[in-house]
Amino acid sequence: MAIEKHVADAFRLDEEGWARHANPWSAWSRFATGIPMPIVAIWSREWIGWWAVLAFAAVALWLWLNPRLFPPVDDDRGWMSRGVFGERALVEHRDLANDLISIRRANGFNIVAGLGLIPLAYGLWMLDPVATIAGASISVAGKMFFIGEMVRLYDRLKVAHPELAYRGWERS
Repeated sequence: MAIEKHVADAFRLDEEGWARHANPWSAWSRFATGIPMPIVAIWSREWIGWWAVLAFAAVALWLWLNPRLFPPVDDDRGWMSRGVFGERALVEHRDLANDLISIRRANGFNIVAGLGLIPLAYGLWMLDPVATIAGASISVAGKMFFIGEMVRLYDRLKVAHPELAYRGWERS
């Protein structure tokens, strides 16, 4: 089983969970805060000492709550929504996804994002702003390219398998 499936299961991403996660307000606010807020929380150990643990816990709570705070998305028109639905297709229909995009390329972007964590971690440990910013930038760039691949996957999936397209507006 691919690691993506384990992550989706851990976050309990069922039909409604994916639809909430795909809400652009959820996805973009999580993306915009998912790197900067932990950086500030960790860096704050210099200013507030062990209270930084509480700051980090608050950030973790926000990132966990975020997809649960927003309603399911109404449609799949938004770029970020299509990226989330592409990620869902990768998790749930990997065999189909493999025919529509290069999963190796998509995973490569995730590897780039992960490699950015090395200078980021070093920068946070040493309080080095250059390493911190460089690592964060590499991680964000890798993640953005990955999301772009997921948008490409979802757009192709909708054409090849329209029955798998999101139909949130038909729920009730």
